[in-house]
Amino acid sequence: QVQLVESGGGLVQPGGSLRLSCAASGFTLNYYAIGWFRQVPGKEREGVSCISSSDGSTDYADSVKGRFTISRANAKNTVYLQMNSLKPEDTAVYYCAAVMFRQCVLSALEYDYWGQGTQVTVSS
Repeated sequence: QVQLVESGGGLVQPGGSLRLSCAASGFTLNYYAIGWFRQVPGKEREGVSCISSSDGSTDYADSVKGRFTISRANAKNTVYLQMNSLKPEDTAVYYCAAVMFRQCVLSALEYDYWGQGTQVTVSS
């Protein structure tokens, strides 16, 4: 059974950091492009970052460039999203998603498998 499980969300003050994890079971994560997305109520799901399956190339939304870093730990079958210098506008439910054998894209429509999401709240 293919499953993605996010963890690491929580409440953090502006300027703080969090590291989100996306752990896969039922498949080998390094054969998949992995994307991180976020969503707030009433808005569309927004692509935040992604990492490709082949060459490990990455992409970031302009709003998070220089603050967020995506990485893989193949031995742990896990992808991470390190989030630094967090802002209140980063508050959202964060999801990871997977699609097999491709370069990463920040479009939610391209992904086949999704986790259940983890809440990130940035507030003083």
